[in-house]
Amino acid sequence: MDILSLLPYVMSTCIGIGLAAATGFRVFLPFFLVSLASYLNWIPLDTEWTWLASIPTLVITGVATLVEILGYYIPFIDNILDTINVPLATVAGSLLFASQFTDMSAVPQWALAIIAGGGTAAVIGSGFAGTRAASSATTGGFGNFIVASIETAGSFVMSTLAIFAPILAFIIALTILILVIRYSKRIWKKLSHQVITDT
Repeated sequence: MDILSLLPYVMSTCIGIGLAAATGFRVFLPFFLVSLASYLNWIPLDTEWTWLASIPTLVITGVATLVEILGYYIPFIDNILDTINVPLATVAGSLLFASQFTDMSAVPQWALAIIAGGGTAAVIGSGFAGTRAASSATTGGFGNFIVASIETAGSFVMSTLAIFAPILAFIIALTILILVIRYSKRIWKKLSHQVITDT
């Protein structure tokens, strides 16, 4: 197997990781952007995934995106959303990653999707959930709009890069993963200390 034959898999991995990272920030925004790009024929889709380019999917993901974004600007509701969205992000990241490996047999396709796509989304989603929890504990929830704005912008940027500049999206996604893993432990440690101090 030569290097050129591996290029499609490399690009698919870059796109998949970029989209998975985007779902770690926001679950539905990457789906909406992929649906819109597919509907406009900006990106090709395998037959099994043509439902992403349909009008119903575009409308549903658009409405879900708007509701999700607005919900994260309501103090304490955003923390409740995190308990739902982190597992949803894991599923969404797996689905979007799998959509890039349609020529692969089902078992390796979904195993890779769950590990790489779902894992990426889960780590990023959990990391920002911790940041929001720390913000809620220290600002009473009123500083959370900054976290929410960063997440929405991050999801949009990562989704766009994954579609149009996948290699750059991959590099940024890895950088974010490293930073989240490095600093999330500190955030949770400070949060735990804050809770103990308050009690």
